[in-house]
Amino acid sequence: LGIVSLISLAALSYERYCTMMRPTQANLTSYRKVFMAIAFSWIYSLGWAVPPLLGWSHYGPEGPGTTCSVSWTTKTANNVSYIICLFFFCLIIPFVVIVYSYGKLMRAIKQVRRINTALSRKREQRVLLQIITMVVCYLLCWLPYGIMALIATFGEPRLVSPEASIVPSLLAKASTVINPIIYIFMNKQ
Repeated sequence: LGIVSLISLAALSYERYCTMMRPTQANLTSYRKVFMAIAFSWIYSLGWAVPPLLGWSHYGPEGPGTTCSVSWTTKTANNVSYIICLFFFCLIIPFVVIVYSYGKLMRAIKQVRRINTALSRKREQRVLLQIITMVVCYLLCWLPYGIMALIATFGEPRLVSPEASIVPSLLAKASTVINPIIYIFMNKQ
């Protein structure tokens, strides 16, 4: 679910960017596009979740043994190559898409702010706050986990204790709940 959440967040940020940049085409957004984005998120995530089942890396107990994840501490070339690809394609790329899309949106909002009325400005500031909250929560949830995984993979054996991995793991898993909460409380639509 973690990868699905990250990819969905990236797809949503890109969709918002496209809608804002092409407002005349916003009405053309259909259920088909939404379905395709959701399907892409799940298929992409499945594409990264299946390889350990087929021999490229493997799953095992994580931290204190209460959850399963990729075996971060196995130092084989097979495992390390998967972790590098997973980190790049499932954490870095979604992050770049989110930052790019929301960065462009923030720039567009600032340009529109100069033109619009006070009511429009208030609405735009609310959107801007939501954008900043989403990006900060993304960073707070996933970067500690990604850093912990990289330290466990490339650091000295047992450098990351099971106890030290609990909080990053919980934050990453909590991100699937945090994003909908942000949308519910901050989006008036």
